Amino acid sequence: MTLVGLDVLVLGGGIAGLAAARALALRGARVRVLEQAAALAEVGAGIQVSPNAGRVLEALGLGAEFEAVSDESRGVRMREAARGREIAFVPYAGRGRFANVHRADLLAVLERGAREAGVEIVLGCRVAEVRPGGAVVTEAGEALEAGLVVGADGLHSRARRALLAAEAPEFTHQIAWRALIEAEEDMPPEAQLFLAPGRHLVAYPLRGQRLVNLVACEEQAEWAEEGWQVAGDPEGFRAAFAGFGGPVPGWLARVDRVRRWGLVRHGVAARWHRERLVILGDAAHSTLPYLAQGAAMGLEDAWVLAAELAGAESLEAGLAAFQAARRARCARIVAAATANARNYHLPAGPKRWAAHLALRTASRFAPGVLPGRFDWLWGEDVTSGGWG
Repeated sequence: MTLVGLDVLVLGGGIAGLAAARALALRGARVRVLEQAAALAEVGAGIQVSPNAGRVLEALGLGAEFEAVSDESRGVRMREAARGREIAFVPYAGRGRFANVHRADLLAVLERGAREAGVEIVLGCRVAEVRPGGAVVTEAGEALEAGLVVGADGLHSRARRALLAAEAPEFTHQIAWRALIEAEEDMPPEAQLFLAPGRHLVAYPLRGQRLVNLVACEEQAEWAEEGWQVAGDPEGFRAAFAGFGGPVPGWLARVDRVRRWGLVRHGVAARWHRERLVILGDAAHSTLPYLAQGAAMGLEDAWVLAAELAGAESLEAGLAAFQAARRARCARIVAAATANARNYHLPAGPKRWAAHLALRTASRFAPGVLPGRFDWLWGEDVTSGGWG
């Protein structure tokens, strides 16, 4: 089918939504993005972008812009939290470009790319209801219709609700903290992962090593805050990770603002489309942040949706092909992220000691083994089929 002239409403102006908007517009669709926020920005957040996601940005014609705002990473250095002693190094060499970027900088690249492709972006527009058949109702009471509605509206997706029975996100009994600090020392171009029983902390440089991004997770039985993401207490952050050594105490001492949120997820959706409505990104397959693939899956989704529609005989056939192409891979990624959560937080004892010994041995004597476990993930190129 041709996408030329197809009216598309994209719900959500995040990474997946803006990428889908550009991908569809480049193929001739008339695309409008509805975003509830007053501005397309996210303050105080870094993101790791693996090669499978970078290939999508390159295919969308945004590779040079993305490279200009991101910092290449050479690997992950795993450390014991208490003393900061190295456990293993996972090198990225030979596996494509891994990058760290401020999420706001990536959003800016995608926003410019969408607008340059002719996408209209409507800010401050809150959606009240989504119906299969291409119908959307805003909170202002405006009824909108389109040839295709793309639900890129995140974890609490109204588009997903229109496809599936009512469901509540599952609290995973894990809490995440996120902060940015000014860099006061040279930091290697890599992620540093500090592991402790029941918790871990990741740090990596951003914006030409001017900033350090901190993301830390801990296990917790309950989440009682209003909303899933709230302003956190820097003292609480420091107390939660007080037993960490190495450079961590110095980083935590410089934190003056922190966000804190309970990690929740849905299962991978059993159905992604019906009657001119399709979901992608977190709306279809939210995941834990233990594999740095949330945004990557959304970028892959965006490309594959546009490519499958362009190569199909009908809209419904294209949407079915999109789900068929994506669901199994996304389910595998979500499962791998869940497994990483368990492995990062192993309790003290023989199992933890044996796991760390295995990591040290592999890192020292067979350095390609550790990154090789994820070649199925990082080596994927969903754009290799061209424009369809």
